[in-house]
Amino acid sequence: MIPLLFVIAMVIATVGLGIWATKASKTASDFFVAGRSVNVFWNASAISGEYLSAASFMGIAGLVMKHGYDALWYPVGYALGYLFLLLFIAGPLRRFGAYTIPDFAEGRFDSPLFRKIAVIYVLAIGFFYTMPQMKGAGVTMSTIMGWPYWVGIAVVGGVITFNVSLGGMKGITLVQAFQYWAKAFAIAIPFFVLGSIYNGYTGSLHDVASNPSDVPRFSGNKTLKFFGKDKAPANALTFSPVAITRVTFEKEASISAISLSRKSEPGEDAAPPQAMVMRRDDTGATTQIPIPSPVGIIIPAGSTLTVTPFAATKSGVAVMKGRTAITIAPKIEFATPTEVSFRQGDPTPNSQNNKKWIEPYGTLTGKYGYPLLYTYSLIIALVCGTAGLPHILVRFYTNPDGRSAKRTTFWVMILLGLFYVFTPMWGALGRVHIPELLANNKTDTVVIALPRMLENKLLGEILSGITAAGAFAAFMSTFSGLLVSMSGAFAHDIYGKIINPAASPMARLRAFQIAAVAVGIVSMLLGLLVEQFDIALLVGWAFAIAAASYFPLLLLGAWWRGLTMPGAAAGMLVGGTASLLAIITYMALDKKALVWDVSPLTKALLEQPAIWGVPLSLTIMVIVSVITARAVPKDINLKMLRLHAPEELGLSKNYIEG
Repeated sequence: MIPLLFVIAMVIATVGLGIWATKASKTASDFFVAGRSVNVFWNASAISGEYLSAASFMGIAGLVMKHGYDALWYPVGYALGYLFLLLFIAGPLRRFGAYTIPDFAEGRFDSPLFRKIAVIYVLAIGFFYTMPQMKGAGVTMSTIMGWPYWVGIAVVGGVITFNVSLGGMKGITLVQAFQYWAKAFAIAIPFFVLGSIYNGYTGSLHDVASNPSDVPRFSGNKTLKFFGKDKAPANALTFSPVAITRVTFEKEASISAISLSRKSEPGEDAAPPQAMVMRRDDTGATTQIPIPSPVGIIIPAGSTLTVTPFAATKSGVAVMKGRTAITIAPKIEFATPTEVSFRQGDPTPNSQNNKKWIEPYGTLTGKYGYPLLYTYSLIIALVCGTAGLPHILVRFYTNPDGRSAKRTTFWVMILLGLFYVFTPMWGALGRVHIPELLANNKTDTVVIALPRMLENKLLGEILSGITAAGAFAAFMSTFSGLLVSMSGAFAHDIYGKIINPAASPMARLRAFQIAAVAVGIVSMLLGLLVEQFDIALLVGWAFAIAAASYFPLLLLGAWWRGLTMPGAAAGMLVGGTASLLAIITYMALDKKALVWDVSPLTKALLEQPAIWGVPLSLTIMVIVSVITARAVPKDINLKMLRLHAPEELGLSKNYIEG
């Protein structure tokens, strides 16, 4: 109940601030770009509040808990992207003075057609980015109240849709600035309290480093709920190769697949019969389960499964990796939801040993055997994607001028760095003190679940309430920015520029409000589809799409006078669409909606397409622009002056006044 009260307080504060700020929203300029009057401090706070999404507040801690310090590339990339913005994009973009990024696309090339192409990617990136926000809302409410996943989605989606439709950009600027400081407080203060109780961050790291071959172990007897195959891959239980694990099934379970944690190499011996043994409580009889096993095995309620790791062998000879014999454990996938009990001291399933967790190139970047390729592709996606997110870029139009836009970017880097100090430390504490989240794939909830493990239940509920309120601030601030960006695309770019160019400012405002409601509903429906995916991975995919579509356009459009509309359009369409299709294909493979047999390299390139998507987009833009050099706008020199000349020269003017 206490966490719910904190969440309600955050929602009331958000709605109250939004309604109060709405009184200042009177014109189209107020709704779309906050009247171009937001000062550096408030805009830096608002951008940071909007940028620190569910991936930042919950997802990074969850990824670090699951995969270790491989996941540190996420906060590093998120923050580093603003350096690119500072150096190459923030100033020129503001000097151009549009309402939306499609405005820039049309104005830079004098092409209404290109506006239509650019709008497509605003919506594609925006809808992709709303999904992890909705997942964060669903799992937060499920953790603190035990409500169904969809309830949190409905609550957050409804509140923010209402707030945005009331006040547009000006109405949410103050709200998002407040939410940054609320999130900074919620991530830092509870950590200091928990660190003093749980032997601190360095103490947790020492526990991990001093036992490199061990894995997290259950601190007590635990009963956990597991998903069915409709939530694949979150329905999998990969047992530890370190020691024997005994699990008791509290409810009848249907197993859809039994396999090995590692794909067998050609010539390897089959798993020994004793690797998986089931004992039935009602009869006391034991049954050896073969691996791999036929589909459709039923494990009766009350049965105990004993899982024993074994050495990989070829003709009875151990398979070695260096000087170490390879040990394998079974993996089961549930067909239907069930409950499973684990014993104190047993190794936690779905976890790697401490050495892999604390070193680079572990289970995140090294899962396909190409860790450097995965790492570089992830860095490119996060850095370039930050500089290509429409809902972030539109905020620079709210600054009075280009110089203040650059100062805003500098302060955003500082504010983000301050916040990201804490998220990986939460993941480290969680792995040591609440490892059961690894077993049932709920690591995204670590910042909310960890405080509730305290012996002092009242203190634990208060701290959990603070982090839950911070999580809600994360969903709400980012979702607000996404709604403004996508609603602006519908109202300003599609309705006001394509469908009804003669629309009055008031007609566009009504279109904005209608679009906000429609986009909010669609976003909530999309959130229902991604419950089984890690929040940070979902956001990383949105960044990869932005990196291959908008980043090349903004970089070359601002700095290369030779870029033409056919070149920019071809690069965006090919690079952005190919990246989007690659990610959707990977998601379908991961959910087993597609059963293609693809190589590990192909999977790596599908999951992290930025390493080929960004160069592809840039290359096509350059080649096609050279071929269509006659299509360079005749006033390109004046346009470049508008983008780069100091404001004192009087050459910069708003593409859209108001």
